[in-house]
Amino acid sequence: MRNKTWTDSFIDTLNEKYPKKAQLTENLMNLLYLEREPVYRRLRQEVIFTIEEIAKISSAWNISLDKITGVQPGQIPFHMQPVNYFHPSEYEIKFLQHIIGTIHDLKNFSDAEFMDVSNQLPRQLRAGYRHLNHFFLFKWIYQYDNDQDTLRYSEVDSSEEMIQMTADYFEAIKNIPQSYFILDYFLFEHLTHSIQYFTSFEMITHGDKELIKNDLYALLDYMEKIAKNGCYPETQNKVDLYISQLDIDTNYSYTYTHQANICFVHVFDKYEIYTYNPEMVKNFKKWMHLKKRTSILISEVDKKSRIEYFSKQRRMVEKL
Repeated sequence: MRNKTWTDSFIDTLNEKYPKKAQLTENLMNLLYLEREPVYRRLRQEVIFTIEEIAKISSAWNISLDKITGVQPGQIPFHMQPVNYFHPSEYEIKFLQHIIGTIHDLKNFSDAEFMDVSNQLPRQLRAGYRHLNHFFLFKWIYQYDNDQDTLRYSEVDSSEEMIQMTADYFEAIKNIPQSYFILDYFLFEHLTHSIQYFTSFEMITHGDKELIKNDLYALLDYMEKIAKNGCYPETQNKVDLYISQLDIDTNYSYTYTHQANICFVHVFDKYEIYTYNPEMVKNFKKWMHLKKRTSILISEVDKKSRIEYFSKQRRMVEKL
């Protein structure tokens, strides 16, 4: 029996990514601009993928070259794709567009699900609110972008392209058939404290604070509608909304279908480290769903808890 080569590992990785041969073939044809037969010959290893083709596939499909060349058994590779959301490069814009397109495609998979456990407002919910989303960009620049002078909220200028992509993302996420959100009990308390902090030394004007405040009211109305009906109002796709009774230490999430899966740990507000490793995604799913044990489901079933929760958050926003 011959030893397994790196090309064997590469083909195995492609098959893990797209277990159905027809789907793998179609995606390779579209990505590499090849006819069907040249793709078949590469998959049969009659022709070797070129370095340029491997690089293109690895970049577009977030495939680890470590995995291809041989990570030690027992090791699970995680990766990070930093994005400058203030001044994104052309590559970063294409990367974000690819992510949005991939999320849009999940509507075609009936078993697709998304879950987010959060100690800060999930971007999947805030993305539809321009002033609120702008606040998170401003805070990220203030905390982590050392190349910039200290910018006030009003001086942070988002490009129209980024604003449109954020809106597209907000629409795309609603196409996933099943979503779960578990929110830290003190999430809105911490958020309103942060807004008040920046307002106190005039990094945010009172006028801008009112715009953010209005977005918060609108978001709470939208979340309450989701919780009441147990689904996104636009698509009717199922949403379970939980409130954690114990502190959540960080944000983490997974996206899953029977054909592809990925899990994330969210770091530095806007970055993620992620892996496609099936065993790790399986563990993430198990660990995250166990979080339900210490959380209250407020969508559909518990009307009293739902009303109390949203009333409390609105009182908190009112104090801003």
